[in-house]
Amino acid sequence: MSWWRDLAQWGAVVEMAPLAPRTTLGVGGVARWLFRPLRREGLIEALRLVPPGIRILVLGRGSNVLPPDGVLEALVVDMGALHGIELEGTALIAEAGARMGRVAAYACRMGLSGLEFMATIPGTIGGGVAMNAGAYGAEVADVCAAVEVVRPGEDAKWHPKEALGFGYRRARLPEGAIVLRARFALKPDDPKAIAARMQQMREKRARTQPLERPNCGSVFKNPEGDHAARLIEAAGLKGLRVGGAMISEKHANFIVNLGWAKAADVRALIERAREEVYRRFGVRLEPEVRIWEAEP
Repeated sequence: MSWWRDLAQWGAVVEMAPLAPRTTLGVGGVARWLFRPLRREGLIEALRLVPPGIRILVLGRGSNVLPPDGVLEALVVDMGALHGIELEGTALIAEAGARMGRVAAYACRMGLSGLEFMATIPGTIGGGVAMNAGAYGAEVADVCAAVEVVRPGEDAKWHPKEALGFGYRRARLPEGAIVLRARFALKPDDPKAIAARMQQMREKRARTQPLERPNCGSVFKNPEGDHAARLIEAAGLKGLRVGGAMISEKHANFIVNLGWAKAADVRALIERAREEVYRRFGVRLEPEVRIWEAEP
């Protein structure tokens, strides 16, 4: 099978590509194939070459994914080169690979408000849309007007916000769809006021989250009416270690890499936290981090 070599006409292709350097947690084995398209149009055409049955996984900054330690049997599409940003009046359009912090900073310089919360989220626009990322009382759904997606073998298509079924940390994208771009409806404001709000959020994040160590952000979604961090801490799990991974002593809904963690260590902590919280409080924690299995 040489189909994957043909993808090189639209970007870089690597076989058995290491994943740990491509995730903020710094764990994982290798992807059977990794494709980094240079343009949206190239990605659309490249997807037409992928045979049916080949699993396709999308990677932005790798801030909300947990790959396996061994071989990930999939084509991983690295969206990092698709990071364009443009304005249409007060609407901002960003490509899926644009980092949310960079998009927020651009909107600030242009005197457009609504994306301040993105300054504290380490991921990219594509992942932010797919999981309806949010922080400090705001989320993607609040400002997203439309999303452009593509499915393998099809043309790109814009979907209005109303068709995407946004909910808490989720969006109902068409099955198999990859986010290409998102349009955000923003409001004019004083750039200095916007910058001040962003700085306040950054300072709070630095005080409360273990940014000094590799992590994947919030591990669990907050259950209705409660917080995952409170439950995990109340279960006495802060500081618990498995191998080179540890439930953060600073924020219990974070798992950090002490420098030698494996994906299996992180998964073991996730399962331990779920089991203990359910045993003690009857609450089933749902992972927010996307766990990639080795096999489809």
